[in-house]
Amino acid sequence: MAAIRQLGSKALQLPLICKHSGPIVLIRNASKDATKPILYSYWTSSCSWRVRIALALKDINYDIRATSLLKKDSVHVYNPDFLKVNPMQTVPALYIDGNTLCDSVAIMHYLEETRPQNAYLPKDPVKRAKVREIVELICSAIQPLQNRLVLETIGEEKNMDWARHWISRGFRGLEKVLAQSSGNFCVGDEISMADVCLVPQVFNALRYKTDMSPYPTIVRLNEDLLKLESFKVSHPHVQPDCPPKLAKKA
Repeated sequence: MAAIRQLGSKALQLPLICKHSGPIVLIRNASKDATKPILYSYWTSSCSWRVRIALALKDINYDIRATSLLKKDSVHVYNPDFLKVNPMQTVPALYIDGNTLCDSVAIMHYLEETRPQNAYLPKDPVKRAKVREIVELICSAIQPLQNRLVLETIGEEKNMDWARHWISRGFRGLEKVLAQSSGNFCVGDEISMADVCLVPQVFNALRYKTDMSPYPTIVRLNEDLLKLESFKVSHPHVQPDCPPKLAKKA
């Protein structure tokens, strides 16, 4: 715990976020040096939050384009212009180094491979594999089953129960994995991509009123990680498109 408190108290060089929420623009043929990365993000999207955390951990300066997942919003993923940015009509999408990447895990791996500072994949191959295991458990086996599009298909009457069921089922297994692998962080005492994925998923669990009492390891890790500045600055409640009633001071 002492290591977490020490890291949380350090003055990190956090990314300067331009709170831009104007029209979506498809960027072409931009110079790598002249163009700051642009993140298309929605405040409550857990996949977007993963990338915001990763960018903060890597000390990467970027602009943000608030992109709603709601059709009623004027700047949303169903806008024809956004279809050119991300053909899957989802967030996040990150424009960086002259390219656009549209999946949070792929983006995190790209950042790790091109920006080695503040690494979030361990050098040890066993620990690295364990980090990837936890990432896949969250991003493939838990989050997609309570994804917005799935819940819209299930319908308003049943979607809360559906989300809680699948999150709880996933957390039962994840708790056992983390009880074996965790130290101060998900895998030992080094912050990793697993931690980046865990916190947004717990945020989802709480949104759907999941009982967290059976998962003490998950709760401990989440509480400690939320004390770190890279998780605070990327939190949904400090995003430019967060509804005012939920917004917190950064």
